[in-house]
Amino acid sequence: MAKKLLIVESLAKIKPISKYLGGDFKVLGSAGHVRDLPKKNGSIDITNGFTPKYKFIEDKKKYVDDILSAADKSSEIYLATDPDREGEAIAWHINEILRENNLAQGKNIRRVTFNEITETAVKNAVAHPRQIDTNLVDAQQARLALDYLIGFNVSPLLWRKIKPGLSAGRVQSPALRLICEREDEIRKFVPEDYFGIHLLSHKGRIKFKSRLIDDNGRKIETRTISTEVEAKSIVERISGESIAVIKKITKKQKKKNPTAPFITSSLQIEASRQLGFATDRTMRVAQGLYEGIQLGSETVGLITYMRTDSIQLSETAINEIREYIGANFAAQYLPNKPNVFTSKSKNAQEAHEAIRPTSIYRTPESVKAFLNADQYKLYELIWRRTLASQVTAAILDTTAIDLVVKDTVFRANGVMVNFDGFMKVYQEIIEDEVNEDQEARLPELVEGEEVPIDNLEISAHQTEPKPRYTEASLIKALEELGIGRPSTYVPIIATLKKREYVVMDKKRFVPTDIGMVVSQFLTNHLPKYVDLQFTANLEDTLDDIALGTKNRLPVLDVFWEELSTLVKEKQNISKQELTSEMLDDDCPQCGKKLMSKIGRYGRFIGCSGYPECNYMRKVDKDGQTEEIVAPEEVPDRVCPKDGGKLLIRTGKFGKFISCANYPKCKHIENINQPDTENAITCPECNTGKVVAKKGRFGVFYSCNNYPTCKTIFKYEPVKTVCPSCSYPVMMTHTTKTKGTQHICPKCKHSVKVDSVGEVS
Repeated sequence: MAKKLLIVESLAKIKPISKYLGGDFKVLGSAGHVRDLPKKNGSIDITNGFTPKYKFIEDKKKYVDDILSAADKSSEIYLATDPDREGEAIAWHINEILRENNLAQGKNIRRVTFNEITETAVKNAVAHPRQIDTNLVDAQQARLALDYLIGFNVSPLLWRKIKPGLSAGRVQSPALRLICEREDEIRKFVPEDYFGIHLLSHKGRIKFKSRLIDDNGRKIETRTISTEVEAKSIVERISGESIAVIKKITKKQKKKNPTAPFITSSLQIEASRQLGFATDRTMRVAQGLYEGIQLGSETVGLITYMRTDSIQLSETAINEIREYIGANFAAQYLPNKPNVFTSKSKNAQEAHEAIRPTSIYRTPESVKAFLNADQYKLYELIWRRTLASQVTAAILDTTAIDLVVKDTVFRANGVMVNFDGFMKVYQEIIEDEVNEDQEARLPELVEGEEVPIDNLEISAHQTEPKPRYTEASLIKALEELGIGRPSTYVPIIATLKKREYVVMDKKRFVPTDIGMVVSQFLTNHLPKYVDLQFTANLEDTLDDIALGTKNRLPVLDVFWEELSTLVKEKQNISKQELTSEMLDDDCPQCGKKLMSKIGRYGRFIGCSGYPECNYMRKVDKDGQTEEIVAPEEVPDRVCPKDGGKLLIRTGKFGKFISCANYPKCKHIENINQPDTENAITCPECNTGKVVAKKGRFGVFYSCNNYPTCKTIFKYEPVKTVCPSCSYPVMMTHTTKTKGTQHICPKCKHSVKVDSVGEVS
């Protein structure tokens, strides 16, 4: 019987680790967090040192029971949850549960961490255990408390002032602000025209293009020429010339250094750019590669831990990579000493290594047969980036050629790869980068040489606003601002989508009307909590708590005092102030001013004289409006429930009749009452009639005694007895392949029907 118990976070790790450690160990998994804060007020005891009131996660009970049972029989317990703050917190929770169940006393309980699921890493971790890092646990609990304080105090304010179901978050809200501010810039952007002038020339078979950079001593920048008239006047002045003279040739050589190995954010960014993966897809695939892939007879973790902001590689990994380069590449691709990278992060606290293959000798091709398409693509990306990080720099030859025509100067730029270096293995894709001169091929020329002028071109351009954020560019912006950490980017994006604060258009974030209103409310009334610098400083404070240089209680005290005071001040803001905006336009029905409002289904324009005037226009996502026709009154009838007027309205599934006093009275009728006179009698209740109805998936047939009788037919019923089970009704259904058939709704027996309705 195993006397040693090792507890991991993921169930997928159990099998490979059990194999590595042998029969002395029993390996069990917690399946993530086993306790969490209940989603209700009072889960943090603010008056008692911000003490969390944890509750067991229901579906984790069986895992906890297994751990307690095994712990009772074990003398040594190793807590091997993930090597980050959340993993440290899970280890602490399990230790607390063992203590509360009197299973900790007399046991040797220790913490172990490993960044990869390999035999060497696991055995080395077990051989060098440590105690639970209480500073990391404090930092995780501080983050939990901060998120709770904002969520359960600001979110209810949004419910009351805007609409139910909204939420605010410590990192989510600044991210939303970035998206909304970018959208605001785009909407306010006024494009400006500008013109470029290019000279086309050639030498031999090589054609090349140069752009105007100087006109009679005036420096010409990209947007200097603002009118077509000015551009034409310059071209007309030199159009009689047929020769351009090479005035100056400048050649430079520059190094392009390899990029650091992946951290969480850079992996998400590059997987988005190069593979088209959403952030959650990237992390889901990476998790599988980390936890282990069945390679023939063994399960192997292919990559190191994927939640990290460290760009360092272990000495062992670097030596292996350099050995691989030396064996598989020419000598000039191996630098004299390892490439070293400096982290931009203040505290790379999430793990100790960058994301890399557990062995560089496991090439993508060698494991391709064992991976699905997504796993192969992501593994190849990680493998190439890691390998490239230790290859020599690329050498680029840049050339600038100045050509003189009369009193104007044109410049042709070119970049040629002298030595590809790391680019032989891996190249980044830079999003939204435009460079007309990149990789232009230029002929060999000398100063004083004359070349022909083949043509002079005028190109018209317009300035464009900054593009909307993609998942990749949003993560990059958050990272550069110091907002969020490796484990937070995926849930941030997921929450923005779930709350319908944003929608995706061509893989870019477009804020919804609700998203804009929420962001505007927070920016105007709770500015500190969407302030980018404040949020970044808060992240640094959590890092300081993790390092033990700050105590969590004073941080939470100051935060709560300021937040609670501000929330109290904002209780009396009117909902109309937040969700309505007076417009300059007059109502075409009554002449009063129109207002832009937020309703249940988004933005609309309505009369400020409502309810006396019911004029309304819908506003679509592009800002285009469409007039909403006022409901028509049903003549000579009143609501059978409260005597109110009956109105013909248009809904999701077409027109219907409802009471004018909705929502107090919820009486609803179909616009066309179903024909029950010729309908067949319901075979189940024998009193109702089976009538056609329209639902979200199209037409179906049901008993008009619903909900007393819930008989439903998928297709049109006919009074035909089933020859198989004698059910009195069958359904008629026609398809291209099988023709017309009678199908029994009970036993599914089918009978083919010919063109005149006879059973064949």
